[in-house]
Amino acid sequence: MNRYLAELFGTFWLVLGGCGSAVLAAGFPELGIGFLGVALAFGLTVLTMAFAIGHISGCHLNPAVSIGLWAGGRFEAKELLPYIIAQVVGGVLAGGVLYLIASGQAGFDATASGFASNGYGEHSPGGYTLTAALVCEIVMTAMFLIVIMGATDSRAPQGFAPIAIGLCLTLIHLISIPVTNTSVNPARSTGVALYVGEWATAQLWLFWVAPIIGAVIGAWIYRSLLGSNSD
Repeated sequence: MNRYLAELFGTFWLVLGGCGSAVLAAGFPELGIGFLGVALAFGLTVLTMAFAIGHISGCHLNPAVSIGLWAGGRFEAKELLPYIIAQVVGGVLAGGVLYLIASGQAGFDATASGFASNGYGEHSPGGYTLTAALVCEIVMTAMFLIVIMGATDSRAPQGFAPIAIGLCLTLIHLISIPVTNTSVNPARSTGVALYVGEWATAQLWLFWVAPIIGAVIGAWIYRSLLGSNSD
């Protein structure tokens, strides 16, 4: 149960910190919070939680990561459902807290603002198509899994995995925020989409399907081509 609670609190912090920077701070240019600030926020939340709970649950914070680690032989299938439930609950709770805070500003409208939701077509920040969003999310998540599995490999320098993973997530956001507002994490997408409804929940399917496909591909690449003989 400690592991599931760690995943819940960790995902809560990821969504609150990452999406919170986009919803609450990015709207004020004078604060200097733009794409780079939001990307750093997501990277820092993962970095801090990896050090805080990595020794408890492994700090997945992401259903796609859990599924990818299972596909890569690093995680037991029996743990998948409890982990995914804990991650989604943490994301939804964070979305609720963020919604309460954001609603304190006069004129706030989650649907009109987008509330840091992920989207494609007219709901993509850069107007990218469904195909572009699908390819972007698959490739970004695949690379994320390769970095995660490599950084946590027994052959890698010990103790530095959170730094590599946090920086990788920052880079992923810098690349893909204009395309989909960056998901690579179904729990993150669900956590805010439920409070927007309408188009956000209608497009949510892509931000479950694409990250999971990408995670399995990335895990297979690492296990088959880059892993050790023990893998």
